[in-house]
Amino acid sequence: MTVAGSLTSLVAHYGYLGIALLVGVEGFGMPAPGETAIIAGAGYAAHGGLTVAGVAVAAFLAAVFGDSVGYLIGRTGGRQLILRHGRYVRLTPERFARLEAFMSRNGPKVVAVARFVEGLRQFNGIIAGATGMPWRRFVAYNALGAAAWVGTWVTAGYLAGDHLRAIEAELHRYQGYALLAGILAALAWAAWRLRRRGAASRR
Repeated sequence: MTVAGSLTSLVAHYGYLGIALLVGVEGFGMPAPGETAIIAGAGYAAHGGLTVAGVAVAAFLAAVFGDSVGYLIGRTGGRQLILRHGRYVRLTPERFARLEAFMSRNGPKVVAVARFVEGLRQFNGIIAGATGMPWRRFVAYNALGAAAWVGTWVTAGYLAGDHLRAIEAELHRYQGYALLAGILAALAWAAWRLRRRGAASRR
């Protein structure tokens, strides 16, 4: 059975609870297909098995809750854990300090768009908590990002209907290209920063 078929069966059996579980656990770092679960749930709703509003509400609440759990994990112990063991994953205290500075300037924007970035979606809350983003600011922008993300994929899944498997195949087809584009953009940004720093040191 394909991933889409398995998720459709799970949604059919557990309904909103199954969607909420997959979306929620993905929010605090667990490997779960939350995005695909929303599409499957909305596709199932298109045939009357669920309501599209119910899918959207379940996914939104689970997304906000899951990232909030991740935030609390990062806030209560994430910073100390990174400072103590981060060097094993090349996240030295100096690099973490730069990450904190970046989040202090751009944290709200990062939280809002993180839902649409694979990898960052799973660790968004943990990073925000570990870098000390204020709780109220995190919740506000987390909810904003979750609303946009859920709305996008509920609409896509609902309109997909019987074409759910084909759309999932297209998503996986282009996911590698999107990841490569993100890596290239990050490398270009890092090269620009290094060049700028080198120019400043020669003055």
